[in-house]
Amino acid sequence: MSSANGQQRAGGEEAAPPEQLALMREAVRKAQEPRAKPRTWRGAALAKERPVARVLVDKGVLHLDRYFDYAVPEELDAVAQPGVRVRVRFGAGGRTVREGRREGGGLIDGFLVERLAESDYSGPLAALAQVVSPEPVLSPELLGLTRAVADRYAGSLADVLQLAVPPRHARAEATEMGAPLSPPSAPDPGSWRRYARGTQFLESLAGGGAPRAVWTALPGPEWAQEIARAVQATLASGRGALVVVPAGRAAARVDAALKGLMGEGQHAVLTADAGQERRYREWLAVRRGAVRAVVGTRAAMFAPVRDLGLVVVWDDGDASHSDDNAPFPHVREVLELRASRDKCAFLLGSWSCTVEAAQLVESGWAVPLVADRERVRAAAPLVRTVGDGDLARDEAARAARLPTLAWEVVRDGLRTGPVLVQVPRRGYVPRMACAQCRAPARCRHCAGPLAAQDAGELRCGWCGREETSWHCPECGGFRLRAQVVGARRTAEELGRAFPAVPVRTSGREQVLDTVPGTPALVVSTPGAEPVAEGGYAAALLLDGWAVLGRPDLRAGEDALRRWIGAGALVRPQPAGGTVVVVAEPTLRPVQALVRWDPVGHAVRELAERAELGFPPVSRMAAVSGPAETVIGFLGEARLPADAEVLGPVPVPVTEAGRPRRAGAPPPGQRWERALVRVPPGSGAALAAALKTALAARTVRGGSGGAEPVRIRIDPPDIG
Repeated sequence: MSSANGQQRAGGEEAAPPEQLALMREAVRKAQEPRAKPRTWRGAALAKERPVARVLVDKGVLHLDRYFDYAVPEELDAVAQPGVRVRVRFGAGGRTVREGRREGGGLIDGFLVERLAESDYSGPLAALAQVVSPEPVLSPELLGLTRAVADRYAGSLADVLQLAVPPRHARAEATEMGAPLSPPSAPDPGSWRRYARGTQFLESLAGGGAPRAVWTALPGPEWAQEIARAVQATLASGRGALVVVPAGRAAARVDAALKGLMGEGQHAVLTADAGQERRYREWLAVRRGAVRAVVGTRAAMFAPVRDLGLVVVWDDGDASHSDDNAPFPHVREVLELRASRDKCAFLLGSWSCTVEAAQLVESGWAVPLVADRERVRAAAPLVRTVGDGDLARDEAARAARLPTLAWEVVRDGLRTGPVLVQVPRRGYVPRMACAQCRAPARCRHCAGPLAAQDAGELRCGWCGREETSWHCPECGGFRLRAQVVGARRTAEELGRAFPAVPVRTSGREQVLDTVPGTPALVVSTPGAEPVAEGGYAAALLLDGWAVLGRPDLRAGEDALRRWIGAGALVRPQPAGGTVVVVAEPTLRPVQALVRWDPVGHAVRELAERAELGFPPVSRMAAVSGPAETVIGFLGEARLPADAEVLGPVPVPVTEAGRPRRAGAPPPGQRWERALVRVPPGSGAALAAALKTALAARTVRGGSGGAEPVRIRIDPPDIG
């Protein structure tokens, strides 16, 4: 054994109890003492068969996005199998070579990809330092999927594997996994009969088929039960199923539906809030084949389900489905890859419909699963609108922001059950705008947004200066109105108007899962709406103009998705359910909500984007960084001949102390962003060109400096 392997910690002999100060010194000394390092295997014999291990090192930099060969010591021959986690020495170069072996370098984690008889590398090889665990966590199928995702998003394989393989937990690996339960019987179609092709879809799954469908779910809570029936039908055919939802609350509903249909033991739940040990134990149960179905949030899109027969994504328009870590994969697109690679069924479901979902149907890749108009009208609530003209004639609306119609609907709804109030943003301090022309009220000194304080004065949200004599520079008006009032302030206003009714809030600080069916006011931000027992009697969708007025290509689509998500929790129109949306009635998303026609809205949006060459018809990449750096990077990149560069344009400066969005510049730095657009068929070439250029820049040391370049393929927010 070499000296590096023979190091032992001092202090093994017992000593008399020291004084307190001496005890503290001893604790500090032991904490700073280095741990024993893995062996260098100096002079050790190599494995007789396949003595070369091809390793993917855990270095998420593009110029190292390849495999490296290492020698396999004979003592590690049995455990050094493809798919296991290993530790290797990396970065020593060829300076230290002893007895034909390369030595030195820092220890780094990696995955053993394959064993070979000989290496393509002609120089000396370093030996594997350690096999961390004999558990093979990286299967060939998972390796192929993650490589495809890395190539599509111009990222490194190591970064994708960090998203796909959860951190190791030794106690979880020691847990014995039982044999999988016998497949359940095929389910009764149940509420799937409400859809034109619903029964045939389940029959195809149960018979081993691989149908692909875009499913526009009817309003109500039945969606979780319908997903559970699709999973049961797939398991009945002897195959596995994977369901990815945007949040833990939705995962809990599908989990409960699956338990109600099939009982315990048929599926695993993979969510981020489960804890490292439990999540890794559930993941291992899936990898070992102890369970055949998975329900989870974003990271579950890579779950190693055996004999995959069905992938399901619910509410693909939710921002939670887009990962915030490089290379920013989206659940919908990863599951599309899995469906194509594994030749399995695909189900994209939502109460609404995204433009990408409409494109899947238009291209023929998937078929629509929708209900006829009679069933839609019977399941949806009545939708009423309040536009700018109504607000101008309504004295109550000018005084309190809520029109008379909204007050009447709230009053009537509270007689029979709870009423939902959706506000577009959380918080208390309202942003202000001109009451006449709606121009944002800004500070005269720094152009920051003006906010109303508790005492009524106006202060700048950036520099903190007080504004005492504001007037609108656009129209000359002197009256202000709240641009967006948050959930807390709205709850206070409604509480004063209905003093005998309890008011509950659901948002970032506290997200409610369910509320009783008794009369109450429930004020919520989008995505945090709790489910009411028996459904809400009514819903108010406030400040619609603020949601629609966002300078973003997806503003209308996102607004409609949020409104439909809230309206789907309201009782049907025959049961008295009513939704009031405060937005201009002539706008396309508002009209789609009134008709409850998200598919028609998505189809028209898709046609417009095709005419203008916008995603998803085209492929697009965002390149952001300091202005000169972005221009220089695009000049060096060998973009496809049909690529079109838009910009660059300034990126909003990140305020210090505020949450930083994915891909946003560091606080205080001024960045610019350019969009690179290519027609269909050139997306792979664009990703490869950007990845190659960024790797070359990394080799020159640019990525470690003060001027980084960030790339995001198909960014969800393109302005």
